[in-house]
Amino acid sequence: MRDGAKPADGPESNQKGEEMRRTILVMPGDGIGAAVMKEALKVLDASGFEADYVHGDIGWEFWKTEGNALPARTIELLEKHGVALFGAITSKPKSAADAELSPALKDKGCVYYSPIVTMRQHFGLDICKRPCRSFIGNPLNFVRRGPGGTIEEPAIDAMIFRQNTEGLYGGVEWTNPPDQVYDALMTHPKFRSNFSWCPRPDLAVSTRIFTRKYTTRIVREAFEYAKAKGIETLHVCEKPNVIRETSGMMLKTAQDMAKADYPGIRVADVNIDAMMMWLTKNPEDYRVIVSGNMFGDIVSDGFAGLVGGLGFACSANIGEKVAVFEPTHGSAPKYADYPESIVNPIAMILSSAMMLDHIGESARAGRIMDAVKLVVSEGRVKTYDMLKLRGCPEVLKQGAASTAGMGDAVVEALGRVGK
Repeated sequence: MRDGAKPADGPESNQKGEEMRRTILVMPGDGIGAAVMKEALKVLDASGFEADYVHGDIGWEFWKTEGNALPARTIELLEKHGVALFGAITSKPKSAADAELSPALKDKGCVYYSPIVTMRQHFGLDICKRPCRSFIGNPLNFVRRGPGGTIEEPAIDAMIFRQNTEGLYGGVEWTNPPDQVYDALMTHPKFRSNFSWCPRPDLAVSTRIFTRKYTTRIVREAFEYAKAKGIETLHVCEKPNVIRETSGMMLKTAQDMAKADYPGIRVADVNIDAMMMWLTKNPEDYRVIVSGNMFGDIVSDGFAGLVGGLGFACSANIGEKVAVFEPTHGSAPKYADYPESIVNPIAMILSSAMMLDHIGESARAGRIMDAVKLVVSEGRVKTYDMLKLRGCPEVLKQGAASTAGMGDAVVEALGRVGK
């Protein structure tokens, strides 16, 4: 369970102190979101977790028909219940969003914003945790050639802490910037010397904003995790040699914090480009990584490729009052209309286990993790990605498990792991 986690980390209680069923907001989204969410809920039920599930609308269809991919009613449900499971959504570039908006809404001033980014910023979901762990027996695990031509398969167990609300994903950007913005940019000598030649209509600007408050929060969260796990090195994955102000703030924050509060933990400065190279050589050397928004996104997806791909990549988005748990894969709309879903639901199942851990159900979360480990290690049930097949409906005839088949296998394995 996260240190300092808020409300009711465990079942809610009424005024008499009697245990009440928890309510979880479920936001399947679109694309494959509904298919993977169904399997996660199936596994939660099989684990003995008792909750009431409330549906929340989110996704591309609501942008097209309402001009808002994250309707106000869903925001209200998040505010009310505080804990949510989220499947996947489709996002498209601005031109496609404008083209697909209902004709009745085209003159209403609707602007498409990523509902994920909106949700993170609205609720201050500033702490993103992305575990990347290899499972024994996963045919997609990273391997390398060792001494004498041997094949090595190092055990990978990393936690990436990604600042989730700031940086380049903050949404502060312009094409053809207005006068106030352009005039401010012109006060910077680098801008004047390198970009003043560009006609303003041809100029696009995206800002990278870090604040000390939220940089400190994500760095401390990473240190606390390392301390709890007995990990002696925290890697700051940024680019302070070039992006001096923002990356520099995160690195210095970590260095100062280590000196003041965590003297037993060493801070290692690793540039994002070098980090991606080292991941393909010695991924087992990295246990705790902290990064800004975009670099954390990049490095966590890079790690995911070493432990089975996005079908195994789970995550938590945690704020002071609200927490949302989701797989990091996209909506994969090309698979959404298959007669029988073929996608791997493990990332969604593991995300639901992270939710359990967050609300104080750590033992139950551990059982789900053990059940997934058992299914993968036995190797009898594999989705198409685990068989290294190209995704198409015919993979089910080639021995691949369906989405539901993998969910059923995890449920069956739950019956064989400790209660």
